[in-house]
Amino acid sequence: MPPPTVVFALTGDVRRNSRARKQLRALTALGATVDVLTLGGEPAGEEEPGIRVHVLPRPALRGPRFFAHVHRQFAQAAREFRAQVYHASDLYALPAMHAAARHAGYLVYDARELYTRVASTARRPWVSAFWRLVEGRYIGKADAVFTVSDSIARHLAMMYSIRQPEVLHNVPPRQRVISSGALGREDGAIVLLHQGQIQKHRGCFLLVNTMRVIHGAVLVFLGEGPSKPELQAYVEREGLGDRILFRNAVDPDALLPVTASADMGITLLEDTCLNHRYALPNKLFEYLMAGVPVLASNLPEVRQVVESFDVGCVVDPANHNALASALQRVVDDVDARRRWASHTARVFETFSWEKASQRFQDIYHNLLYQ
Repeated sequence: MPPPTVVFALTGDVRRNSRARKQLRALTALGATVDVLTLGGEPAGEEEPGIRVHVLPRPALRGPRFFAHVHRQFAQAAREFRAQVYHASDLYALPAMHAAARHAGYLVYDARELYTRVASTARRPWVSAFWRLVEGRYIGKADAVFTVSDSIARHLAMMYSIRQPEVLHNVPPRQRVISSGALGREDGAIVLLHQGQIQKHRGCFLLVNTMRVIHGAVLVFLGEGPSKPELQAYVEREGLGDRILFRNAVDPDALLPVTASADMGITLLEDTCLNHRYALPNKLFEYLMAGVPVLASNLPEVRQVVESFDVGCVVDPANHNALASALQRVVDDVDARRRWASHTARVFETFSWEKASQRFQDIYHNLLYQ
């Protein structure tokens, strides 16, 4: 009997998405074969057993034309496969996966963001309303819905009158992480690390401007993103290149040893939208899995983790004086950093990918083998 099959669609590049990669490995552990539809500019390259990656060209379009083109791409590609489950790994793939699943399979939706209230729709109520219509049309037809935080799960259940989605936190698998030393400094400067996407509303420019008054530290941006060229140019223009460094993105499987070589991890989502307010970002848990304490935005879901487990401190990134004070404190207070770092392992007694993936696999098992 052939193995069950899943079509898994993501409008980002699955090869750089740690959440998607964990889910794909959980599916192959169930014995499934997965055809992945993803956007990117490079060929698929080497693939893992049971996972076939099909890279679709990213259209050189913006706005509605981009999403209309992506929908057509995914819908056409999905029709080439006969699968038991069609998995939309974001809202933008959901209509196409619903069309593919309508006559021949189950539909799974991963609401990895609160898409109707993301930063790009702030002050654009007509855009938010459009995506609410799209999500509202299809989310109730999904056989399983996942999301990233309890707050988003409750919001989706209330907004669409659906059963509360299953929460899969953005937590790395439990592992022992040994620092690679990649970010270490011979001059003894404390390394403040911002890893992940460099884009608007993530506190990047706020951090750069605050570093003007911070002593004894360097700030490292590890990652890519649409705002990176502009941020690099700004740092050079302002003469801050001696205290603000840029490093290229690291493959998710090789990331944590690099993370572990920092002294403090920073996640400063700005409170510009409900999606940020309810977020529990990847980088928060990546820092903590690497044993690195965090300076984080004072947002409810993030604050609960940081303060409940005493693994760092929170601050309002929009308050320049408060941000500068918090940054200088974490640089100067070595005892606090050591205490916070000693508590990081406790986080994963509560936030466990192993427990979450078991629930993910149980739900998928019912869809694939019933």
